[in-house]
Amino acid sequence: MNVRHQAGLAGVLVLSLMAVAVPAGAQEYPAKDLRAICAFPPNTNPDELVRFYAEKLSVLAGKPVTIENKGGAFGTAGAEAAAKAKADGYTFVILPGATLAAAPHTFKKLKFNPAKDLAPVTTLAKTGYVVLVDAKSPIKTLAELTARLKEKGDRASYGYSINPELVAAELYKKQAGVKPNKVQYRDVQTPLSDLAAGNIDFLIEDASFAIAQSAKLRPIAVTSAQRLPGLSNVPTMVEAGLKDYGEVVSWWGVFVPVKTAKPVAEKLETWFNQIASSDDAKAFLAKMGGLPLVGSSKSLADMLAADTTKWGDYVKLAGIEKQ
Repeated sequence: MNVRHQAGLAGVLVLSLMAVAVPAGAQEYPAKDLRAICAFPPNTNPDELVRFYAEKLSVLAGKPVTIENKGGAFGTAGAEAAAKAKADGYTFVILPGATLAAAPHTFKKLKFNPAKDLAPVTTLAKTGYVVLVDAKSPIKTLAELTARLKEKGDRASYGYSINPELVAAELYKKQAGVKPNKVQYRDVQTPLSDLAAGNIDFLIEDASFAIAQSAKLRPIAVTSAQRLPGLSNVPTMVEAGLKDYGEVVSWWGVFVPVKTAKPVAEKLETWFNQIASSDDAKAFLAKMGGLPLVGSSKSLADMLAADTTKWGDYVKLAGIEKQ
């Protein structure tokens, strides 16, 4: 065997060994189906949102994306499942920021660390909450509602479903100097009936609820800093007269297990930003009273850190007890 032949064989051997040594994570991604965890039950607005983005992702990734619903504990059950999943880039969770931001302040003990066990990928969308009165009510503005609540004093009351809505209402109470009592609801029909019967004076609900129940409810202000699609004639709380209200919104982001390879997370970031930038996403979110929110892993990390601090104050303001 001549020297040239020997060198050629040696080269083939080296290349073969290099191929064997390439880790699975460095192979072309994705090589199999992806899994999207939805931290809320099926047939809910969050479930609908996750399914929209998962379907669009499957087209860009060229692989199916299966949905796994893991509802419970205000979204932290799904977040925990994602945090404990294999960090190979094939499992991600889409969550509202409040789920992770509020968790350290609202739970005595968590089985995962929201700040350390999940890595941010990017933001997707932003939705707001709405101050609602009965459609037959003579009240048409936030100022009129405030006057009515002051007149009733501690006989006034309002309804809400989840903690962000409670926070939005308590900020309104503080800013407007009113003292309505809070009533929490677990279903859709009861607050509508109570509002129509005059048992409560107003509701704070998400924008999609306001749009869906437009025949029964009158929106008088939104809690976002800008007006929302589908509710473009409804002023913000600041426009309605509460100059220092700021905003209470629900923004949505994508997270992966913290040890997910950076190139894989960056590919997911690129794909999700393509989706969030699309006309399809804008049209889809408009039906929910939402807006696209294109971002990055850094912008998501910054938003989460800022909101985690805010939720410490929100919990005190709203009197939310740790579970």
